[in-house]
Amino acid sequence: MSNAEKYWYNLKTGEVQQGFESPAVDRAGPFDTAEEAARAPEIMRERSRRWAAEDAAEDE
Repeated sequence: MSNAEKYWYNLKTGEVQQGFESPAVDRAGPFDTAEEAARAPEIMRERSRRWAAEDAAEDE
């Protein structure tokens, strides 16, 4: 499946889109399923927390 066929989360509207419907700056993804794309804000928060924890561990 190409990225043009995958799902994206529109950061401006909060909608799930398939393909390149909106400008890249407004999209998060790609995701394999619409359900995963709908969870994009949660996934991004989880990843940010994990990266922050890794950075803190490296700084110790």
